[in-house]
Amino acid sequence: MLELHDAPLAPLTTFRLGGPAARLITATTDAEVVAAVRAADAAGTPLLLIGGGSNLVIGDKGFAGTALHIATEGFSLDGTTLELAAGEVWTDAVARTVEAGLAGIECLAGIPGSAGATPIQNVGAYGQEVSSTISEVIAYDRKTGETVTLANAECAFSYRHSRFKADPDRHVVLRVRFELEDANGLSAPVKYAETARTLGVEPGDRVPLVDARETVLKLRAGKGMVLDPEDHDTWSAGSFFTNPILTDEAFAAFHARVKERLGADAAPPAFPAGEGHTKTSAAWLIDKSGFTKGYGTGPARISTKHTLALTNRGEASTEDLLALAREVVAGVHDAFGITLVNEPVTVGVSL
Repeated sequence: MLELHDAPLAPLTTFRLGGPAARLITATTDAEVVAAVRAADAAGTPLLLIGGGSNLVIGDKGFAGTALHIATEGFSLDGTTLELAAGEVWTDAVARTVEAGLAGIECLAGIPGSAGATPIQNVGAYGQEVSSTISEVIAYDRKTGETVTLANAECAFSYRHSRFKADPDRHVVLRVRFELEDANGLSAPVKYAETARTLGVEPGDRVPLVDARETVLKLRAGKGMVLDPEDHDTWSAGSFFTNPILTDEAFAAFHARVKERLGADAAPPAFPAGEGHTKTSAAWLIDKSGFTKGYGTGPARISTKHTLALTNRGEASTEDLLALAREVVAGVHDAFGITLVNEPVTVGVSL
């Protein structure tokens, strides 16, 4: 294990924001991860887990404890079963499964971060979620001091949520197993309308795996959602807010606000989200509240490519970012009565 003191954390995040950690440990094996966690817990030291850093907002004062950077490696295919070490780069792993001719995660291409973070957030995009292919999660249980294997049903997956996110101090993900599909080089059925339209197919159709992955990468890049050190629109955490899920009653009240504000013919995006619930679009809410692409004059601004991404233009502080986020949250609530919820994990700060 590599150990540093008063170590900068900003370079370990896609925002490139945040102060230093009192202590930074980089672990390259599961055993090192477990040992570092056990040592911190035994000493009562605050512990911050960092994978790819793509879903983290760290305060300007940093972290007064031990930051553990999980940099483990491991990619294993056995038939259609994929096992990834938590530290594997997610987008590279997706590319390798496509090369192997296996379907199930091809539309999750280009998502920054590590494999171990995917079950925590139930990562999803363009009609796929990891919960549909994860079979097991191997994790260290900080409560019992044992390494456990949790089946999919035990992970309590829901929209951008899981048992790991609900109780973040309980489990440390070590490995993730996926059950993919051999569809003779074809993708899983294309579910997302934008993807199907770009591919020139109908929702439910299958396409060559390579075409599905390349299409998603192009769509993501057009929205600043593929990491590029030279493009400040990608100095972000991707989607900063989750799409609100409303009860039927709340959606009806929201719909009335939309008509009042935008006209009698106006209709917000609406997607089924389980019995009695409807999901709407956070990006639409932000835009219709007056926060358009590129909004802002300071060092933290809305992306010029997508209203759902808040970005560091190069000289921002975490407080600059949070000030913008609070402005957006307040503006959307004033306009439509909906309170947006941040998707990234905040460390030492809050909205």
